[in-house]
Amino acid sequence: MKVEQDLHMSRGDGETSYAANSRLQEKAILRTRPLLQNAVGEVLQASLSHSGHGKMVVADLGCSSGPNTLLVVSQVLGAVANCNCGEQPTTGVQFFLNDLPGNDFNLVFQSLELFRKITEKEFGEALPPYYIAGLPGSFYTRLFPDRSVSLFHSSYCLMWRSKIPDEIAKGVVLNVGNMYIWETTPSSVVKLYQKQFKEDFSLFLKLRYDELVSGGQMVLTFLGRKNKGVLRGEVSYMWGLLAQALQSLVQEGRVEEEKLNTFNLPFYSPSMDEVKAVVRQSELFDISHIQLFESNWDPQDDMDDDDVTLDSVRSGINVARCIRAVLEPLIARHFGRCIVDDLFDMYAQNVARHLEQVKTKYPVIVLSLKARR
Repeated sequence: MKVEQDLHMSRGDGETSYAANSRLQEKAILRTRPLLQNAVGEVLQASLSHSGHGKMVVADLGCSSGPNTLLVVSQVLGAVANCNCGEQPTTGVQFFLNDLPGNDFNLVFQSLELFRKITEKEFGEALPPYYIAGLPGSFYTRLFPDRSVSLFHSSYCLMWRSKIPDEIAKGVVLNVGNMYIWETTPSSVVKLYQKQFKEDFSLFLKLRYDELVSGGQMVLTFLGRKNKGVLRGEVSYMWGLLAQALQSLVQEGRVEEEKLNTFNLPFYSPSMDEVKAVVRQSELFDISHIQLFESNWDPQDDMDDDDVTLDSVRSGINVARCIRAVLEPLIARHFGRCIVDDLFDMYAQNVARHLEQVKTKYPVIVLSLKARR
């Protein structure tokens, strides 16, 4: 698997597309809006202090496609429009929407005309001048010149790794029957994933630090882990149930066992302590804010305080659609498109049985960082 080529969400706006199945990510963006708005206000003040004008460059890393992409843009524009910065010159905002080259940028660009009409109606004369450009490329590489970006935002992306750990990608089967860390995963494999996370996140921080202006900030949201133990984390359950569906297809003779044993996700959901440790070791950023909140597996279930799944069958279907929108391109490329429908039907049933026993939630880490200068 070549992550930069193969990893992208399901394109288009059809029933199984990411655009039509990204409410989970929308809920996280809405929940973290106050943190983003605060960062925009502080960055804008810093820009006025240093240069006397309010020009901002904002990059959304891992923007994907669909309504959430422009929801982030709208939130930033709203924060700028509402910012009380005294007698400031008209603020201009340059947005860069970044994702891997396989992202459905066409869908994003096709949405811009309607988006402009909506923002003009919503903000009126308070709407600042803004410009939107696409920027394909991995955020584990340099994307911008030195000290050119005011604010980085990223949501539901940094749990994806730059690559599968080399020792696993070589083809030697180290994690039999699994696609990620699960109960039977050897400790040696867990350490490889942890090492890859530390290398990737350290690199990410170094790259972004070089690209940020003085006073620049980052607001990052990604799937994490509540407990120190890795083998039975909430996200591990999610992938474990999908691996079980693949195992069923192996037993039916529809998937080769070798295919399953060589399918490994470029993914790692860290704990809060792991995130803090890498940030502190980098000595590049101060942590302004860090917290963990939880979001129901079922993106349509808004009963966050309820510990019972009211309709496990319906929730299983909703979860399967959400995960399919994320993983279908990788699944189809590795196993063939002919198994996709049946695989996610089986997965929906597995999830439903799980939710009958325990209502499970995603731990989500939100992190606000200020660059040290």
